[in-house]
Amino acid sequence: MIRYISSAARAAAKYRKLQVVTSQPAKLCRPFSGVADAEELVEESPLSPPEAPKRKISQRDTYLEELPVTFSDISRANVAIRTGVKRTSCIKSFFLSELIGANVFLKTEFQQFTGSFKERGARNAILALLREHGEEYMRTNGVIAASAGNHALALAYHGKDLNVPVTVVMPVVAPMAKVDKCKKFGANIVIHGAHIGEAKEHAEQLISSSGLEYVNGYDDPPIIAGAGTIGIEIIEDVPCVDAVIVPVGGGGLIAGIGCAVKTLKPDVKVYGVEPYFAASYTAALKAHTPVSTKVTPTLADGLAVPMVGSHAFEVARHYVDECVLCTEKEVSLAILRLIENEKMVVEGGGATGLAALLPGAQLDRHDLKGKNIVVPLCGGNIDTTVLGRVLERGLAADDRMKNFTATVSDRPGGIGRLTTLLGEHGASIKDMYHERAFLQSNIDFVKVKCVVELQGREHAKLIDKILEENGYDPVWDGD
Repeated sequence: MIRYISSAARAAAKYRKLQVVTSQPAKLCRPFSGVADAEELVEESPLSPPEAPKRKISQRDTYLEELPVTFSDISRANVAIRTGVKRTSCIKSFFLSELIGANVFLKTEFQQFTGSFKERGARNAILALLREHGEEYMRTNGVIAASAGNHALALAYHGKDLNVPVTVVMPVVAPMAKVDKCKKFGANIVIHGAHIGEAKEHAEQLISSSGLEYVNGYDDPPIIAGAGTIGIEIIEDVPCVDAVIVPVGGGGLIAGIGCAVKTLKPDVKVYGVEPYFAASYTAALKAHTPVSTKVTPTLADGLAVPMVGSHAFEVARHYVDECVLCTEKEVSLAILRLIENEKMVVEGGGATGLAALLPGAQLDRHDLKGKNIVVPLCGGNIDTTVLGRVLERGLAADDRMKNFTATVSDRPGGIGRLTTLLGEHGASIKDMYHERAFLQSNIDFVKVKCVVELQGREHAKLIDKILEENGYDPVWDGD
């Protein structure tokens, strides 16, 4: 691992070198026009700059330099991938800032060509293997990965761009849209296993028999370093940043961003966010080491990793200030807020950082109010059918779509009076279901379940009051 010399040390060395010219007469200064002029003016100055103070190297500094990934690795990755990966914008959101009570900046990583931040690590990893093994070896053998989504797309795309063959093992549950895209990028697709764990086991078997180089999507050091380049861009684009909120799955993203941000600006707070249904990083913190965690299906499917990477965890635990959890309701609301307010379509995992900042979530607290907060939106590959369901969940969480059960007369006009009442007060009926057989009351009545579209919480309270006043005695789901 190559260590870097601090800027203070470089400055001190330069100033010692220039002391020999301090006795020479100074020439007239001319207008500053670039680096060369700046150096010349320094050398010709009659007064030599004072020697920069030597920074004492602490035991912590030495230890951080021995981590699997350092700021030096991230800096090299930043230069290496610059021409092949898009530098995404980091824009302030007026509407979300008003909602959250802070200055919220959105880092739009979902605008990468394949739709996620994974391109940074994928390209850096392939370039690192080319340097290590040589072009002839890599372009003969290639790389392999197990992935059902964004990592597969990123590796396939940059493998094609760098002329390195890519094999991707995908489980049978992988979305066909992503499978087809990987094929279009020229990747060799192997469908195997009921889930990503079985796909990874099969990929490891192929490695031993084919000589392919395996690229872990969140734990290989070049992957982490590539992800860390986001942190450099954040500091450059928002130098006044106070906090960065990062989604956590396998840990590679927050490890890289945390290392970069804390190195460049140590006072910045770095928060991790993961879903309750896949809290593997939180479990690792409690156990002080990565442990296998039960994962259940979640809207943030890209973060559903049962165990964080060992390299990623080792780096992240030294730079991350805190990790919080978010609910499925908060994730769906975050996706809805981004679509409605920013016209941005972001997948569940990519919106998790914002989810934790929404009113009532775990990062909705006093110490972050008024601060400058950057939220990486790290992926936008959400299936259209899933998006529809997520939006409906978001509307329900926002009290803009609710359902209730009421008992009405089964005689002509009974249901009509109910629908008229709802329409007169601005409620739009989305669905209605009748239930006669299981109603334990007068035979002349029918139970009706209505799904209605509303304007928010206050409107929902109004509809409930109107229904009760008219004798319907509604029972609302979720109340």
